Amino acid sequence: MKKIYLAVLLLFTYYDYSQSQSEKNLKQNQYSNPIFAGDYPDPSLLRDGKDYYIVHSSFDYYPGLLIWHSTDLMNWEPVTNALHKYVGAVWAPDLIKYNNKYYIYFPANNTNFVVTADSINGPWSEPIDLKIGNIDPGHIADDKGNRFLYFSNGGYVMLSKDGLSVTSELKHIYDGWKIPREWSIECFCMEGPKLFKRGEYYYLTVAEGGTAGPATSHMVISARSKSPLGPWENSPHNPIVRTNSNSETWWSKGHSTIFEDANGKWWMIFHGYEKDYYNLGRQTLLQPVEWTKDGWYKIPDNIQTDKPIAKPQGKTLPEFSLSDNFGGLALKPQWKFYNGVESSRFKVANNTLTIEGKGDSVGNSSPLVIVPGGHSYMAEVEMEIEGDATGGLTLFYDNRYYSGILADQHNILANLRGWQFPTEKNTHNRKVFLRLKNIKNTVDMFYSLDGKDWKKIENSVEVSGYNHNVLSGFLGLRIGLCSIGKGNVKFRNFVYKAL
Repeated sequence: MKKIYLAVLLLFTYYDYSQSQSEKNLKQNQYSNPIFAGDYPDPSLLRDGKDYYIVHSSFDYYPGLLIWHSTDLMNWEPVTNALHKYVGAVWAPDLIKYNNKYYIYFPANNTNFVVTADSINGPWSEPIDLKIGNIDPGHIADDKGNRFLYFSNGGYVMLSKDGLSVTSELKHIYDGWKIPREWSIECFCMEGPKLFKRGEYYYLTVAEGGTAGPATSHMVISARSKSPLGPWENSPHNPIVRTNSNSETWWSKGHSTIFEDANGKWWMIFHGYEKDYYNLGRQTLLQPVEWTKDGWYKIPDNIQTDKPIAKPQGKTLPEFSLSDNFGGLALKPQWKFYNGVESSRFKVANNTLTIEGKGDSVGNSSPLVIVPGGHSYMAEVEMEIEGDATGGLTLFYDNRYYSGILADQHNILANLRGWQFPTEKNTHNRKVFLRLKNIKNTVDMFYSLDGKDWKKIENSVEVSGYNHNVLSGFLGLRIGLCSIGKGNVKFRNFVYKAL
């Protein structure tokens, strides 16, 4: 009996091991969305040989237009920021390569700009004002080298051969796809034109339905023409992608770039809001597309945005971490200042980031921010206060909406939706560690004198309401380092952990 028992035990042990190995292999060959967790909206992707580069809307966060690099579409590393001069809030860019030169077209401050570089790593040029309105520029060139820029209103202009100026009036050429009136959408709001050529056809991909509002708003629409100037024929498969119900995981899916990978497979990269986590902003999603016999692209019938999908092939890059010990002499490219960079205001040296105080509140201090991802995480930082300054670790939506934990020379302060007050008095002497712990939108706050023993303060905050449908602004919640008042704040050992 004992031998039979051991044999059965070994059999079940072998079965469990085999099953776990099978599941492990399956997971290794699959991915789940998003591929960029957090506020990474309006993705524009460029494949350059076996390398992929992507850029997103950067709004009022500078340096702007952060370019990311990947070799497998799964793992991404920051390369450089293409925009340093403040020109306003940067929306929906288009990253392209033409005649061995790189271009990013983007709208800001009621006009459109272009920056260029001979290498994707830069240096990138100063922004050139194209002196044309509208938003969401999308570049295309025909077989004769004529260059055009499409906009969200369905119009286009001609560009000079070097792509640095507009040479024609705006001409309207595309009206979009008519959305059934019974559908729940935010608005018609055609936007985000992206164009490419395959075979004898040019393909125009746009978003419609409004970027937020009801879950079922945003959608991906496709059209094609044998000329880059139309007339455009709408796809029989429209909408190519759309959220059909608020019971789905991903809402308001749209703003897509269609591309062929280095192995001949076709994909769609786009953005969407995550149900219950609207405050993360629009996250970057990826799905395969397939081509029909009559030359249209569509989503394969067995693919769903929120289900496991077979990974694309490619070399895997080392995992990128948001943690930063402030080594070197420059800020890493993932860090952004709200409302523009003042280079004289900060310094990186000796594993320390020193930021000069500014303003009298979190909102007008131009905090330094980073984009978190995931539903639960912890962030902590060591601070040293100089002069009459106040430092802080906050969750920042924009200059009106934020919460977090701060410290002046001796006190710990809580900030709850802009209401700021001392919550722990006479706790330290200018040196302190601060921590935020966000568990599914409930944020607890802590401080420590040595970075080992942590004390939770009385005050916590719920942050699910920090999103566009409540506050407008098209933004997501970011982690911010604040230096307020007259003096300096020294930051060391920023640590970020997904929980």
